[in-house]
Amino acid sequence: MNNFESDTQPTTEERHHPLLKMALELGPLLVFFFGNLRGEWLAKTFPALTLVGGPLLIATALFMAATITSLIVSKIVFRHLPVMPFVSGVVVMVFGSLSIWLQDETFIKMKPTIVNTLFGVVLLGGLFFGKSLLGYVFNAAFQLDEEGWKKLTLRWGVFFLFLAVINEAVWRNFSDDVWVNFKVWGTMPITILFTLAQMPLIMRHSVEQNTEGKTK
Repeated sequence: MNNFESDTQPTTEERHHPLLKMALELGPLLVFFFGNLRGEWLAKTFPALTLVGGPLLIATALFMAATITSLIVSKIVFRHLPVMPFVSGVVVMVFGSLSIWLQDETFIKMKPTIVNTLFGVVLLGGLFFGKSLLGYVFNAAFQLDEEGWKKLTLRWGVFFLFLAVINEAVWRNFSDDVWVNFKVWGTMPITILFTLAQMPLIMRHSVEQNTEGKTK
């Protein structure tokens, strides 16, 4: 099996361990939240962590460790690396390392901006060249006609850019605690609501649905 698979092509192991898969995807974010929330306590309890920096940089180091652990476990247990978490993990390592090395929290704060901009530009760029790239990722979950894939790809591309813009607005205008809370508890609900809002489009352009409708 290839090292990288689309996020919607579950292996047998993923079907048997859905809670573990969810824990591996959300775990690093929760570790990041805990690290920032209890950064001062962690520094006092484990003095070696003060070499990393302040609470947010300690949280960043823990986030990096949790991300690496999550990817390793995913590879061992599920036999592949999900594309989007892998790309996000690479950016975490690069920007997290820069943040700690330069003692500048700006880099880790910009990580969501870079990742979401990357995904958005890739999806919209694909449309510009006539490719609905989202179909290559989600075609195992559902089948849409060409128009449906184009519309869904456009919406997700714009949504990723929206997430990038809102991340910039939050970290530049609010405290570190507000940004961390938004990153953990704000982005996920927004993404879930957006995903649910796409269901009418998916139903309208479902190839199976359209085929069944023609046979009736």
